[in-house]
Amino acid sequence: MERATTVISPQDIQIQLDHCQAVAQLNARLPQPPLAFVDTYGCQQNEADSERIRGYLARMGYGFTQDEEEARVIVINTCAIREHAEQRVLGNLGALVHTKRRHPDQLICLCGCMAQEPRIAEKIRQSYRHVDLVFGPHTLWKFPEMLHTLLSHRGRIFQTADEAGSIAEGIPVVRQDQVKAWVSIMYGCNNFCSYCIVPYVRGRERSRKPEDILREVEELVRDGYKDITLLGQNVNSYGKDLAEPMDFADLLERVNAIPGDFLIRFMTSHPKDATQKLFETMARCEKVAPVLHLPFQAGNDRVLKVMNRRHTIAEYLDKIRALKALIPDIVLTSDVIVGFPGETTAEFEDTLKVLEAVRFDALFTFIFSPRPGTPAADMDDPMPREEKLRNFNRLVALQDQISEEKHRAYIGKTVRCLMDGESGDPDYPLTGRTPGNRLVRAAGPASAVGTFAQVEITGANKWSLFGRLR
Repeated sequence: MERATTVISPQDIQIQLDHCQAVAQLNARLPQPPLAFVDTYGCQQNEADSERIRGYLARMGYGFTQDEEEARVIVINTCAIREHAEQRVLGNLGALVHTKRRHPDQLICLCGCMAQEPRIAEKIRQSYRHVDLVFGPHTLWKFPEMLHTLLSHRGRIFQTADEAGSIAEGIPVVRQDQVKAWVSIMYGCNNFCSYCIVPYVRGRERSRKPEDILREVEELVRDGYKDITLLGQNVNSYGKDLAEPMDFADLLERVNAIPGDFLIRFMTSHPKDATQKLFETMARCEKVAPVLHLPFQAGNDRVLKVMNRRHTIAEYLDKIRALKALIPDIVLTSDVIVGFPGETTAEFEDTLKVLEAVRFDALFTFIFSPRPGTPAADMDDPMPREEKLRNFNRLVALQDQISEEKHRAYIGKTVRCLMDGESGDPDYPLTGRTPGNRLVRAAGPASAVGTFAQVEITGANKWSLFGRLR
């Protein structure tokens, strides 16, 4: 199939907005404004996609609810990374058959990465007949047209063809957070790690134009957002497909030049593409948060090769040393898969050595979950589940120890934090984040939410810091 990026024209987006208006007119005839429920699973990219789905729904005259019983439209935005998430979605989707019986006019939509998998789409078609609409990430931009068709003609719609990826600008957005915002800078992935389904369901890498990204960030800053995260499956590949190529470090510098008091974060980075230029740009740009999420996945080179990661542990550690030399207080996080097919416990020990060498602030840890359609799903996997679990528990215990030690080193310091919410805890009613994205629970007035504040750190555990506003 042709994999060139499809740019959705402004005229095509206007057609979708016209469908929004048509649905809004239908909804205006109802006795009261209808409500929609958007339920999101998975990564920040899914959260960003859901913000666009809500944007469309708002244009169509829907308010929002968290109660399935109240919703005339339910949209479940799914993740395909792990089996557990998939089973959770299917369980919740199955339970909706009862709400649909009680509310026959309710429309149930399944979208996201799971929906793009042919086996899942067919399972929904055959076994979940109460689901009205199934569409993948490639056709999200056509959501109003699909919903309008359902409202006008009923029936079922499946839009999951293996299409080339697209870039669609001009989709309305409704953000749930008033302090933090996600900005997608690119979509898709070209890496084809042997365990990962993402390239198959989100397509090849395609970059948004820098002027569109900068315009979106400028609008967010004007609206008072203080914490802006640039998103991509591999942000370090940004720009390679543009007519006038520019790299991610260049984009980061241009975002940093936007006037205003805000933090810039980004994820995710691939070690093979994280460059010295990127590290130097991070160190030089005062708005770029001193934090890097750099997944290494496994500590053994043989396992990394079978994973198709295209980096070695020596290369990874060299990059960490170079980054720490430029930004000594850098906060480092990573992803680790335990029990990849064929991994021995001796090879797993190499992963523990990486933890001891780097001393990550936090890890996102997973026991290998086979994803049908990926090479790893067909690999021999002789290690018993019980041994994988023992190794996983050892990994978590070591990282918990390191995290608690690193957190306790904050005690007695005063840190500039972005206060982003309220916790409901009478002793520490505010939540916030350090520049390195460490969670802070703090004592202080509710009026501080949405501002930067100096927080004196008075306590810590392996998950968070505790303090009071100065």
